[in-house]
Amino acid sequence: MKIQSSEFKEGDTIPVKYTCDDIDISPPLEWSNVPAGTKVFALICDDPDAPGATWVHWVLFNIPGDLRKLPENVPGTETLSNGARQGKTDFGSIGYGGPCPPGGTHRYYFKIYALDSELDSNPGITKKELLKAMEGHMLEEGQLMGRYKRKD
Repeated sequence: MKIQSSEFKEGDTIPVKYTCDDIDISPPLEWSNVPAGTKVFALICDDPDAPGATWVHWVLFNIPGDLRKLPENVPGTETLSNGARQGKTDFGSIGYGGPCPPGGTHRYYFKIYALDSELDSNPGITKKELLKAMEGHMLEEGQLMGRYKRKD
């Protein structure tokens, strides 16, 4: 499965408007090469370069299986109009929280998961809880990595 954005390519710098240095909205994403049997998708965005531990920037699940993209600026609500649900980030909030590294250049991974069934989890779950709920249901995954360094 492949995931990409019209705003940055694999390994490129994430544009500032998708970070804490600007309006901090989610970037547009689209995915392809979806496996047969996909019922829903889940998405996790995290930063493995954060001090101490991987920092979670976005948890989104039960994205309808017929969707192949997310628009820019997904609202920070527990449940989206299409039925998808959002979890809690390490910022302590629901919805996307953009790159905001304390120093240096960090890598941000947008990971999409194709699942064979809808998850019976409530909005507000953590990445760890989502990964546990997805056990035995993952058909395939794809990832897009972007980089960001804060302006001095």
